[in-house]
Amino acid sequence: MVGWLLAMVAAVAAQRLAELVLAARNRRWLLVRGAREHGAGHYPLFIILHVCWLTGWLAEGLARGGGPGAAWPLWLGLFLAAQSLRYWCIVTLGRRWNTRILVLPGAPPVRRGPYRFLRHPNYLAVSAELLCGPLIFGAWGTALAAGAANAWLLLAVRIPAEEDALTRLTQ
Repeated sequence: MVGWLLAMVAAVAAQRLAELVLAARNRRWLLVRGAREHGAGHYPLFIILHVCWLTGWLAEGLARGGGPGAAWPLWLGLFLAAQSLRYWCIVTLGRRWNTRILVLPGAPPVRRGPYRFLRHPNYLAVSAELLCGPLIFGAWGTALAAGAANAWLLLAVRIPAEEDALTRLTQ
């Protein structure tokens, strides 16, 4: 049972690292084309959040015995659905996808894929992942702490900064 916890946390960590590589490549591509970055000061807070989330998920999962909780099929299903939504966002945005706020001046916001239905579908997906991943292993403390920190960062900091950048630079 501990092996499943270790494998899942390691897989998600590897996934996040690969996404940082993709984001760096996309960032270079966007900057060459005149993109401007906004909200760079809060970006390290998201890195810290995700490192603490993975660490907390692992530590609390191990402290609870390393096995999945009673409702693990529900949480795993929701986690996988969130992953699907997040990758739909990544594919839809293509080279414009990033973990940072980068806006191409004059480029219209993307309105296809999941962006037809939601303004910020990627944030919904990541929020669900932050909750559901730890809950697979009964790590309620990590899920609640990461969920609360993420909600505050998104609602008070990230989304207002992104909306401001999109409003000013896509007109």
